[in-house]
Amino acid sequence: MATMLNVAIEHAQGGFRLAVEFAAEGGVTALFGRSGSGTTTLVNAIAGLLRPQRGSIRFDGETLFDADGGIHLPPQARRFGYVFQEGRLFPHLTVRHNLTYSGLFSGQSVSGSELDRVVGLLGLESLLERRPGALSGGEKQRVAIGRALLARPRLLLLDEPLAALDTRRKSEILRYLELLRDEFAVPMLYVSHAVEEVVRLASNVVLLSDGRVEAAGPTAEIMSKAELRPLTGRYEGGAVIEARVAEQDLRYGMARLEFAGGSLFVADLDALAGEAVRVRIRARDVALALQRPEGTTFRNIIACRVSAIADSPGSMAEVSLDAGGATIVARITRQSREELALQPGLQVYALIKAIALDRHAVGYA
Repeated sequence: MATMLNVAIEHAQGGFRLAVEFAAEGGVTALFGRSGSGTTTLVNAIAGLLRPQRGSIRFDGETLFDADGGIHLPPQARRFGYVFQEGRLFPHLTVRHNLTYSGLFSGQSVSGSELDRVVGLLGLESLLERRPGALSGGEKQRVAIGRALLARPRLLLLDEPLAALDTRRKSEILRYLELLRDEFAVPMLYVSHAVEEVVRLASNVVLLSDGRVEAAGPTAEIMSKAELRPLTGRYEGGAVIEARVAEQDLRYGMARLEFAGGSLFVADLDALAGEAVRVRIRARDVALALQRPEGTTFRNIIACRVSAIADSPGSMAEVSLDAGGATIVARITRQSREELALQPGLQVYALIKAIALDRHAVGYA
């Protein structure tokens, strides 16, 4: 897939300095970092809302910004859609008119078929005659996403669009975003501080810290690197594996996935057989055994070999495991590590509860 977005900029504001360089391809690229890492400053520069002091931004071979050449296209000329943390809808307009207002940005009126497609995909049919004041937070964000799509954007920028929503609404909007990713094929740049959002949506990650790019690459690779755990989050740290749905057991609400290390059972997964998925396995949800246990409630018992061990501050140790080429990470106590005499090359069994791998831990690849 051809590179679509190339960014190499520097910008200082107050005591903060942004100095980043990365390339993003089609699909969903996540700009991931803790609050204050520079993600919003960066996405505003890409949108044209902020003019960097140095560097360049190019999209599909077109120069959007070049400090040396004096080029700085205004936001409307870039034809990017932007979805903010809050919907920012026009309060005096109905949902229908908020959606069709996007035609002003694209320079063309919104056709009936375009409106119907977006309304149907985002489930907005019953909301069209309401005003924003009568909508929930999740409904407002769906309208904001629809408005951005109807402007026919070349790139969709989403700056923490789920930050103001509760867990139930977040899950709802994430599913809609997955549908948009797959149905519209509009490339997205998605800003988030939440690991679960990144794993579900993004094919690639740009990891920012203190205004700099610390790492960039495929989601599964970046989120599984032990040395990046202080930046990706120790509590939510673990690994991401690529898998495919092999079968669904409707009686028990269980799905069996196939991955490089064998089978993985997941609870309450809304996916069809054959679908490709990414599964986030948190290190704190993985236990280890030297022999394959019998008579246990663990549904996932995976043969692995220890590939690396890293002691964390305090009483913890993180054990990286090779499961047929896929990486799994276990967080255990240092006492358990010593009692099991764990060392690289040793065969062990990773034990993972199926209930720990519900639909919130799975993204559609």
